[in-house]
This record gives sequence, structure tokens and C-alpha cells, in this order.
Amino acid sequence: MVFHGDVDRAAWLINHADALLIASGAGMGVDSGLPDFRGNHGLWEAYPPIAQLGLSFEEMATPDLFRERPHLAWGFYGHRFNVYHATQPHVGYHILRDWCRTRDHFIFTSNVDNGYVKSGFTPGRICEVHGSIFHWQCTRPCSDTIWDAYDEHEFTIDMNALEARGQLPRCSSCGALARPNILMFHDSTFLPHRSRMQEERLLAWLNKQSGKSIVIIETGAGTDIPTVRNFSEELIRTAGAQLIRINPGDPDIPGNNAISFAEGAADALRAIENAMLVL
Repeated sequence: MVFHGDVDRAAWLINHADALLIASGAGMGVDSGLPDFRGNHGLWEAYPPIAQLGLSFEEMATPDLFRERPHLAWGFYGHRFNVYHATQPHVGYHILRDWCRTRDHFIFTSNVDNGYVKSGFTPGRICEVHGSIFHWQCTRPCSDTIWDAYDEHEFTIDMNALEARGQLPRCSSCGALARPNILMFHDSTFLPHRSRMQEERLLAWLNKQSGKSIVIIETGAGTDIPTVRNFSEELIRTAGAQLIRINPGDPDIPGNNAISFAEGAADALRAIENAMLVL
């Protein structure tokens, strides 16, 4: 096969893959209009009140904030809850869904925004390694209960102070403040069993792929929090997977088993889809 560039090579790999592993970080949501919080500058650009307070992402994304400043904590997470609830996934999600309809697949994502479920992927084939903003738990926690809050709440946010107004979410068992079931910084109260169950399903799926050709399509996974990148590169070493990395800011790749596109997810996936149609 003669390839006319990396787009053709990527298209051929996907067309001939036994299985697809979709791996994504915060950059995957950028084409849907979501911020990726790349460093403090990205956070402060999205939320000017946080810049005025001089707080970093690490200081905002911590369970301590729910204890010390609960209205600010739910202002930050509540606004994101509202935005993620209202946001429609961009075309790249739907391209991936179409490819996966005829191929064995799994999703590994550090995103908490529910974009893959909204796009029509089966929840049982998604591993949200850092949790979900639409699943909540007790801040104490008083039990191991994690509940689905997708349709439970709509937040009123004072954007000048980035504070939630009105009644804050509460644990139905003990009445303590609720929090998202998201793994935060310095987090000793995160309930991990939902994410662990998803990880166990992913590992079981990977074990079934032994000896098969796996293509990883990685989108928007940066180096600041390298969970997704590290996972992709480990599969190159341990499973002989081929990696297609799509990232406009961090496109570096680890050797010959990878292709890099320094573009946004929607544009790169659309280009690959067009190439697949003519190969």
C-alpha cells in the first residue's frame, strides 16, 4: 500500500484494525466550545473571578474547597455542570461513533463531561478514569453511595463572584454537602468504586484483544495531567498497539508506532474520515 501522507496511513490503520481504543483528554471538548483549562491561564480566561482571587486549578479542584468555601466550590463545578449539560458534542464524536459501530471498541477518557454518552456510545464501554460531574457523592462521605445527578439539579450561578446561589446539593442519607464524584487534587474522600468498575471492564476488554491489532485514537490529551497519554503509550509497549495522536499543542509521539496530527480533533477526524472513503 502506498500512502500519500499521514492521513492516508491513519485511515488505512483504522480500516484494518481489529479493535479501536478511543482515548481522550480535555482538548477533545474544545471543538464543542468547552475550555480545557490548560494551565492557570486557561482557567483564568474561562473564569475571570478565579483570576481575581489568584487561585490555581489545583486550588479550585480540591475537596477542601467544598468544606472551606462551598458556594465557590459549587459555583465552579455547578457552572460546569450547567455548561456540560447544555453542550452538544462536536462532529468528531459522531465520526468516532460511526467507526465504532462496525469495530470492537472501548473508550478511555479523563473527561468528566459525559460527551461520549451524549454521542451515542454504550456506557458500559466507557472508562471515565477521573469520574463524572453528573455523578455525586457525600462530602464526608457517610457511605459508598454514588448517585446519578444528570437530571437532578440546575444551578444558579453569580458569575461576578463565581458562587452558586440558593440551596446547594445535599446527601440524601445524612444531609451533608454533596460533591461531584470526580477525582480531585489531594483527594482522600473520593469514592473510587464506580471508576474502578469501569477500569475492570476495560482491562477485561483489553485481555480479549490479545494477538489482535489495536489502534488507539487519542485526542486532546495533554502533558499537564498525562493520565491519558501515559495509558496510550503503555499500550504501544505492552500490546503492540498503533497510536494516532491528535493534539494541536502537544503532538510529540513515542517512536514509529505512532502518527501525529497537530490539529484539533474535529478537523483531524474529518480529514481521516474523508481518506477512509477513498482507500
